[in-house]
Amino acid sequence: MKEKLRDYWRLVRGENLLFIAILMWSMTYWVAKPVLLQYQFSDLMPAWLWAMLTLATVLIAAGGYVVNDYFDVKIDRINRPDRLVVTRTVSKDTAMRLFYCLTATGVVTGIASAVVVKSTSLGIVFVLVPGLLWFYSASYKRMLIVGNLIVSFLSSLPPLIVAMTQTSWLIHLYGVDMLRFLPIGRSLYSWLGGFALFAFLCTLAREIVKDLQDQNGDRELECHTMPIVWGNLWSKIVATMLIVVIAVLTGFFHWGHILPFGCEWGNPATRYIVFGIYIPLACELALLWSAKIDTDYRSAQRLMKFVMFVGTMFSYVINSLL
Repeated sequence: MKEKLRDYWRLVRGENLLFIAILMWSMTYWVAKPVLLQYQFSDLMPAWLWAMLTLATVLIAAGGYVVNDYFDVKIDRINRPDRLVVTRTVSKDTAMRLFYCLTATGVVTGIASAVVVKSTSLGIVFVLVPGLLWFYSASYKRMLIVGNLIVSFLSSLPPLIVAMTQTSWLIHLYGVDMLRFLPIGRSLYSWLGGFALFAFLCTLAREIVKDLQDQNGDRELECHTMPIVWGNLWSKIVATMLIVVIAVLTGFFHWGHILPFGCEWGNPATRYIVFGIYIPLACELALLWSAKIDTDYRSAQRLMKFVMFVGTMFSYVINSLL
C-alpha cells in the first residue's frame, strides 16, 4: 500500500504540485499584497478564493502529468525505466480515468473562481490549458521547440493567474474606473509578470537540458527535439544563451530595484541574488558544457530547478522592499 501511494505521488509529480502551491501563495502574499499596500489598498483576494485558484491550478497540473506519462510509456521504458509507473503499477485505463477526474475537477473549480471575480479571461485560461496539456502530451512535445515553448508557457502561468484574479477582484469591488486613475493594475502585472518571465526562461533552458538527457528514448520514437534535429552543440549554445539572458535580466532588476536600497555587500538582497542565482547559473554553465552522460545532464537539470525555486522565493525579499 505504501509503495502504491508512492507511485501515485510520483505519477502526479507531488513535489512539483507542492511547488505550484507555494508559488501561488508567495505570489499572492509576498508580491501582490505589498503592491496593494503601496496604493493604500488592503483588499487582497480572500483566502478561500486563493485556495480555489490554487486547487484548480494544482489539479489541472496533476492531470497534465498523468496524461503525459500515459502517452510516454514507450519513451520512459528507455529513458527512465526505474521511474515508470503507468503499465507497471498503474494500468493505462486507471491513469486515463485519473486524468479525467483531476482535470474535470480542476476545470470546474477554476471556472467557479472566474465566475466569482467575473473574469472571462480567467475562465478561458482554465478551459484552454487542459486541452493544451493533452495535445502537448499527445503530439506537440515531439515537435522541434514547440513542446519546449508550451511547457515553459504553462510554467509561467501561476503568477499571471494571480495577477488576473487580483485585478479582477479589485474591479469587482471598486469598478473598472479605479484602474484607469491608479496604475495598480500595471504594477501588479509588472511585478508578477517579471516572475512569470523568470519561470518561462528557466523552464525553457531546463527543457533543452532535459531533451539532451532523453535523446535515446526520443530518437527511438522519432521525436524531433532540439538535440536530435540540431545536435548537442547547438542545443547547448541555445541553452547557454537562455541562461545568459536570465543572468542579464536579473542584473537589470538588481541594478534598478536592489542597489538603490544600498549597494554594500551587507545588503541581504544582493547576497541572495549572488549566491542564489548568479553563482548557480555559472555552475549550470559549467555542468552543461562538461556533461557527457545522462547523469551529468540530470544534475544540470536539477540545478536549473533549484535556480527557478530560489528565484521564485525572492518574492519574500520583495515583500520587504515594496
